[in-house]
Amino acid sequence: MEVVREAGSARALLHPMRRRMLEILAEPASAASLARALALPRQRVNYHLRALDDLGFLELIEEKKIGNCTERIFRARSRSYVIAPQTLGALGARASDVENKFSAAYLLAAANQLVHDMTSLRAEAGEKKIATLTIEADIAFADPAARARFAAELAEAVSALVARHHTDGGRRFRLVVAAHPQARETKQP
Repeated sequence: MEVVREAGSARALLHPMRRRMLEILAEPASAASLARALALPRQRVNYHLRALDDLGFLELIEEKKIGNCTERIFRARSRSYVIAPQTLGALGARASDVENKFSAAYLLAAANQLVHDMTSLRAEAGEKKIATLTIEADIAFADPAARARFAAELAEAVSALVARHHTDGGRRFRLVVAAHPQARETKQP
């Protein structure tokens, strides 16, 4: 997974043609084979390939001499990408700007902060591992009252657990617990 931190790189990644090229380049391919797959002129494909390569999205796998030409085989450097919230600067969502802590806006701002923190930590850590914990579960509630009881019990259990394990002066960790209705599955564009 590659974290995109520059606005220009994010813009290139969001360009439909370049995004499609990166999808195809999960496997090594040349400009000629990309042009065939996309039904586009090779010159147009080369233009976009050059831009992706200049931004560091591609790795050169091999160069083949074919007559007077050199065919370059590329592969995408990553199979997935995350655009860091820092890319938006002051426009990025912040939980401190949202009054209702039970709103979707607050949850999105907290998720934005989580992505911001993790992308920053990954950049600092380099190849070192980062101590993290992720717990995911799906749950179906009979009614809103059951959901409210669950939320109250979960908050009580988490508060008790935090109180038992928190040590002043120790390495600080952020714990985020979130619940939201499960989204319907949709095809990504």
